[in-house]
Amino acid sequence: MTPRRYPDGPDTGLDAVSDGNGAPGGSTRLRRLDRTTNWAVIVLAAVLTWAFSGEGNPHYLLLIGNLVLATFLTIEARRYRAYDIWRSRVRTLQEAVWAAGLDGSEPPDPEWRRRLADDYRTPAVKITMEEAVAHRLRRIYLPLLVILNAAWVVRVTAFGGARWPRSASIGMLSGVTVTAAVGVALLAAIALAFRPRTWHVHAELRTEELRNDGSTE
Repeated sequence: MTPRRYPDGPDTGLDAVSDGNGAPGGSTRLRRLDRTTNWAVIVLAAVLTWAFSGEGNPHYLLLIGNLVLATFLTIEARRYRAYDIWRSRVRTLQEAVWAAGLDGSEPPDPEWRRRLADDYRTPAVKITMEEAVAHRLRRIYLPLLVILNAAWVVRVTAFGGARWPRSASIGMLSGVTVTAAVGVALLAAIALAFRPRTWHVHAELRTEELRNDGSTE
């Protein structure tokens, strides 16, 4: 099968293992992930700009930004689960065919043909929603949430007309209650991203690993 190529980006090899039934291939799903992330960054920039453009602008707009980012995170996690179906097929071929063909070694999984054939016959999502959310948090959304909530802290402590905790109040909710809710939500996101777990995503880079070729500079 000839891999499909797209005029707006390089061929990633993901579409070489598309299911051939007209469903979006890996490159298309990868671009959908990028678009969701781009929109999240644009919304974050717009919220920060508006919140600090005048003292009269309410601080809780930054907290609404948290809900918007959570919505984008949910959408992107769902798309990542679908994208992982194609990405895992590519990684299987890279390990069992391309890498083994280059160095003459045996494939790491002797059952890779059967496993890949079964996956083509009956495609299935391989990772849970919780794992997908954790992965996207570690990749991009946790830094965005930290930036947004740090900006909120600055907004209610340095730019508010009243002193904290009164400056952080929203309607009948006291500033202490609002601040505690923001802190708990952020800590929950951090715990979800970094809690110990068995990762089911296949051969995904989650830490920075530099190849050591034995040379020194």
